[in-house]
Amino acid sequence: MRIDKYLKVSRLIKRRTVANEVADAGRIIVNGREVKASYQVKVGDEVQIMFGTKPVKVKVLSVDNVVSKDGAREMYTVIEE
Repeated sequence: MRIDKYLKVSRLIKRRTVANEVADAGRIIVNGREVKASYQVKVGDEVQIMFGTKPVKVKVLSVDNVVSKDGAREMYTVIEE
């Protein structure tokens, strides 16, 4: 699954277009590398998102295309806020 779609499905970012813009601006880092919106997310990846000056780091636990609102929180675990 693409990183922009993962961020939307997991509800880390509300809209996919916003996730796409954030990725293209270079504010998403996966496993220590800056990635674009087309990056394919895998289970075990560590994703860091820069929300302004506040970084949020999560670990990917599952990559599902469709999840419920409650299930979205189970797609990742927060490492740092």
